[in-house]
Amino acid sequence: MANTYIDAGSVDALVFLHGFCESKQVWADFMKPLQQQFRTIALDLPGHGDNTEGISSYSMEDMAEDVKRRLDELGVKKCLLIGHSMGGYVSMAFAEKYSHMLNGLCLFHSSALPDTDEKKENRNKTIDYVERHGVVNFINPFVEPLFYSENRARLKEEIEMMKEIGRQTPKETVLGALAAMRDRSDRSEVLKKAKYPVLFIFGKDDGAVPMEKALEQCHLPDNSMVYFIAKTGHMGMFERTYETRKTLEKFAETTF
Repeated sequence: MANTYIDAGSVDALVFLHGFCESKQVWADFMKPLQQQFRTIALDLPGHGDNTEGISSYSMEDMAEDVKRRLDELGVKKCLLIGHSMGGYVSMAFAEKYSHMLNGLCLFHSSALPDTDEKKENRNKTIDYVERHGVVNFINPFVEPLFYSENRARLKEEIEMMKEIGRQTPKETVLGALAAMRDRSDRSEVLKKAKYPVLFIFGKDDGAVPMEKALEQCHLPDNSMVYFIAKTGHMGMFERTYETRKTLEKFAETTF
């Protein structure tokens, strides 16, 4: 399973979880400067990237169990867990069960809240579309709108990389993950009970996590830091690499 994760650096562990139809590769360049100070680990979530063997469930709970098993294999007792988008949903499921393993938590363009009825309906429409037209026809128009319009020309290579990762995601993973995101629990109570600090990173122009949803949750933990970034969509690790990395680095320094 060596190729289902990237592990570099030493001492305090930062564990990165990618989003829907992504892989560990979205974090590869982002993590490099952090490796001088921290141990950085990026995992492929079940069905994504190179983690495609024997997947029977895509629920957030089962994905969190997969994360726990692999952290055990890597000898990680405690970590700062960073979850992008769907990876944030998995992080919340992990935090609900394994809070003792967390030095801190970062929701990176993500949410502890469940899907709204409208969002659930959109997930159902997407499931229907993927079943009828396939993954490639879904991914090609899906990726670009994740980036703020003014950033797209500058980030053509990153957008193409994201499309390529998405196109390689198995159809059963895409369908399973869509249903699992649709059916995930409200985990705002997990934030309220958090005994560890929580960092929220939000793009002000993120269609996937609108500002009102961001504001609903960032005050819930006893100890939270919030970073709103203008002219940024859903992909801050590419759109605002320096700013998001510096924010995360400072948060990690205070956390450990």
